[in-house]
Amino acid sequence: MQQELLLNIIPFNPPAGKQTFAFYKQKQEGYFPVFKDDLQGLLDDKFTPLELLELQKLYTDFQPAKEGAIELDIDLSVSTRFANHYYRFLIRNYFEGIADIMHENFTSETEVWFHNPDRSTAKYKVYNQFTIKVQFGRVTDKPELVLSYDGTTKVFAKPVSEIYNFNTNLYNWIVCNGVIYKWKYRPAEVINQPQNCYPILSNELKPHLEIAFDVPDLKNRYPKYLGFLQDFYSKYLNNDAFRSIIPITDEGFYKPKADQFRVINSTSNDLLYAGGKTGKEPKKDFKSKGPYQLPKKPSNFKFFFIYQAADKATAVTELYRYLHTGYKDDRFPFPKMQDYIKVPFELDISKNVEFDTVENAVATIKNAVKNAEWLPDTQYMALFVNPVPKLEKDETRKNIYYKIKEILLYEGVLSQVIKSEHLYKNGKPNSFFNTFLPHIEIAMLAKLGGVPWRLNRPTNNELIVGVGAFYSITSKSRFVGSAFCFNNEGIFKGFDCFKGHDTISLAGSIREAVAKFIAVNYTASRLIIHFYKDIGKKELEPILKTLHTLGLNIPVIVVTINKTESKELIGFDLKDSENLMPYSGTILKVGKSEYLLFNNTRYDAAAKPAQKEYHFPVKIALSCTVEGMLDDMNLVEQLIDQVYQFSRMYWKSTNQQSLPVTIKYPEMVAEIYPYFQHEKLSPFGQESLWFL
Repeated sequence: MQQELLLNIIPFNPPAGKQTFAFYKQKQEGYFPVFKDDLQGLLDDKFTPLELLELQKLYTDFQPAKEGAIELDIDLSVSTRFANHYYRFLIRNYFEGIADIMHENFTSETEVWFHNPDRSTAKYKVYNQFTIKVQFGRVTDKPELVLSYDGTTKVFAKPVSEIYNFNTNLYNWIVCNGVIYKWKYRPAEVINQPQNCYPILSNELKPHLEIAFDVPDLKNRYPKYLGFLQDFYSKYLNNDAFRSIIPITDEGFYKPKADQFRVINSTSNDLLYAGGKTGKEPKKDFKSKGPYQLPKKPSNFKFFFIYQAADKATAVTELYRYLHTGYKDDRFPFPKMQDYIKVPFELDISKNVEFDTVENAVATIKNAVKNAEWLPDTQYMALFVNPVPKLEKDETRKNIYYKIKEILLYEGVLSQVIKSEHLYKNGKPNSFFNTFLPHIEIAMLAKLGGVPWRLNRPTNNELIVGVGAFYSITSKSRFVGSAFCFNNEGIFKGFDCFKGHDTISLAGSIREAVAKFIAVNYTASRLIIHFYKDIGKKELEPILKTLHTLGLNIPVIVVTINKTESKELIGFDLKDSENLMPYSGTILKVGKSEYLLFNNTRYDAAAKPAQKEYHFPVKIALSCTVEGMLDDMNLVEQLIDQVYQFSRMYWKSTNQQSLPVTIKYPEMVAEIYPYFQHEKLSPFGQESLWFL
């Protein structure tokens, strides 16, 4: 598979030799702080050892020396941390008066926004947003600019001085005279000019200002993004004025050499189904090949409905018909549940729960479930036809989903939720519900303990633990779904969930997972942790201690997987000039232990991915407790291959995902868990995929 890759990186040449810069001990208006560690080795002859010990930072305006200056001769190709400050200063200076809005983001990189009049309205202005980042020798042997297109942002057309009787606590970021400020921390000179302060429209703010939410664009984003990047380059960077401050190469965006990237072996796409049959794409293969493994226990499964009385004759009746007899359609028929997932649809009508209104739903269901007589050796699953629409604004009505899920879970009852509006709307059945059925029934099979498909790879004594997170706006805390345990075949082994700062419980759950794994497998060759962010010493230390208490001296490899698809670093395949997406399984090295992984359904030249399958790459970083272990490129490729394969084990849908389930599943749990009343998950909740 031949590819001609292009990265959104532009190398440049640092100036030769040393340059003189002036620094000052006291901060002054318009001066930039530079930490002493960014000037390593350059301060030794300017301060005594005691003065150096007390010194935290110096300040500079990058201008010729004034009175009291400490002058340093600096080689920008050697002192790269200081060079980063200097190049950012030059970039910000260049774009002043060019960009409509400028912002220094939380990593101190420069954001530039340009007004897009074609998409703006009388209510708001739309801005195209770009970030220019400086890095050193990550992909090439030179300093590099990373130019990323970050999408669009809306800014309300009225200033805050013209928005009356409004809860100002809802403001988060504002624009004032082309600069972005946090509303809460805006300086006095900004407070004093409310007529020039325009709110940036967050999703929380939009409904209060009667602005509709953005409709997700599921089309292939690669051509659009490359178009924006090339347009930006030709307008603002590819000229003498910019090259006079940042001497970028004439070639522009960097094309990696053939030895800088590779494509994972195509067998990594293979999944096992019933009877050892293999296939690559569940949405095409599952129907004909069948589930890899049916639920082993208990021997009986029964289903019942939970619904609002008004939906009984419409949405509930339709759902029963689809599951019991299949979806009858001349063009796209769908089989009955028993033929698709091979689990009989046995309805226990005596367990059905009917409620009158959304307001009394929780109390009615709680009472019915508490007083029900459940048959022994039988797993029940509730089919909850949720009457609350997707765009419901009332939080209390929206949250009945979580309350009902929790009531059932702690009674050992599984549940599958289907929106009534997806089944029946405007007085007629949804003619596209056959597109929902594969996803719903695959999730039901997985919740019941079946294995829809698994990775086609030999078993080894390797435990993979996934740690993901979700920030709960309502409880203002980060919850972590962990330890989500899998063996190397991708088979789920259990999990727990707790708050993001609770590193002791996190370590404890990993210890329990390792102990259980060893009890079955007798040994573990290594522990692999898929983490949703960079794992620090504080988080890793308790994990290593707990392994030590088990008498295990095994390598711990941490694979950090960016939860959001990488827009910062992106590659394009110029050989596919129409779609531009690199082949699935393309690995591109973008740092010492950092890689881009393209994870999609473009398996070969003939592949035609669906629009929503044009995934951007995920960014992966590797670290290990054993020094030098990651110098083995075979091991590195195995670890990235594992991330790639685990993205194929997602059982909430038949659609290909870009993130592995080791990150995706914990995130899904962490999104739901803050709404639960119980402090701990029940043992039943730790051993089933109830959240799918």
